[in-house]
Amino acid sequence: MTTPTRPSNPLHRLVSDPTGASLGLSLPAGSTTCDTTEGTWHEPLLWVSDSPASSGSWAALQPARALGLLPVLIGPDMSVRGGSDLAPEAVSRPGDHDAREVLAGHWGRRPVRPAYRHIRAPFGAAWPGLAQAVRHAPDAPETAAERVARLMLEPGPDRYDFDGQTSCIALVPAPRSADIPAVIGWSWAANYERDVARLCAVLRTWEDRFGARVVAVGCALIVSVAAPPATRDEAELLAAEHMAFCPDALANFGLSTIREYAGHLLTAPYWTFGWD
Repeated sequence: MTTPTRPSNPLHRLVSDPTGASLGLSLPAGSTTCDTTEGTWHEPLLWVSDSPASSGSWAALQPARALGLLPVLIGPDMSVRGGSDLAPEAVSRPGDHDAREVLAGHWGRRPVRPAYRHIRAPFGAAWPGLAQAVRHAPDAPETAAERVARLMLEPGPDRYDFDGQTSCIALVPAPRSADIPAVIGWSWAANYERDVARLCAVLRTWEDRFGARVVAVGCALIVSVAAPPATRDEAELLAAEHMAFCPDALANFGLSTIREYAGHLLTAPYWTFGWD
């Protein structure tokens, strides 16, 4: 399979010019990588900073968007140099998949025993469908993404760290934020979904309906949300989507039922997904 990239990958310029000066950028120390689980990819997958990012790093990289390079935080638990966590050769294209079919398939793949039916209530075995879109201002998603990136980088309960280390920041040649995991071949969900492009098809619908943006990748996927569901009923539908997307989504927040998780989604500024 072929990873989805732009026809002209601007990262080629950063191979010989890692500061991005020739592109009008002023990047911190960093480098591109072509390393994957299978060896060397045919083109750079991402540029990544050498040092941990600071709270202002996300905003500082915004000019790169005009060149088709999108920022994302790289969790300290993820190996990108050496490529042990990148598998673009196993990825199709997000546009080849229908999010409804992906979610319905995952929802129905595991029968629920009677003793655990309360977890999915008010829904049953049949896929309940998608939550409705929530209107939001055009600039709201990027504002929300920058706010969440700061939360991930500043000291506090939301900080994304691992063994005392914090995240680096990267630039990815992705056509949209939802495609970032597919473009780099992010593989931390492979035990559940081998082709991450199928998950990206779902991320695309969340991008469209809720102003979602991929903010961080590592052992977990962190997605900012600009427009949370507006009602309890819509939050429950979205909670079902999250459960189908990532069965451990509820447990990531110490919750055990869709109804409990829906209450969390009404005000959550970001969503976290981790697959065991």
